Amino acid sequence: MPLVKIFARSSLTKTIALPTLQSKLCAIWGTQPTTTKLMLSRVEDWTDDSFHEDVYVDVRAYGKPERTREFVLEGMEKVQAAFGEEGLVANVRLETYEGERYFHVPPTKEEAK
Repeated sequence: MPLVKIFARSSLTKTIALPTLQSKLCAIWGTQPTTTKLMLSRVEDWTDDSFHEDVYVDVRAYGKPERTREFVLEGMEKVQAAFGEEGLVANVRLETYEGERYFHVPPTKEEAK
């Protein structure tokens, strides 16, 4: 699971422990922290309160053959439970992509200094 975008209302007072969540998500998906990036965005509001969630979790993952629909849906439930263990109600969305259509240009080590 290379990219996990977490959206939370800016007014949310609950703690969102990114290192703890990253560890749990790596365990769920069998990935490493170097390939499982979590990004937290605080937002003013969203358009619908029908789910009463604390966070909206948007996952983008490489579509491997072993990541069947059943496997992914079970993993999503585990992700939702992991957030629940941290006291957060999560609305989870996951999208897979084909590796040949993925591009990434990270900064060089010199640029990152």
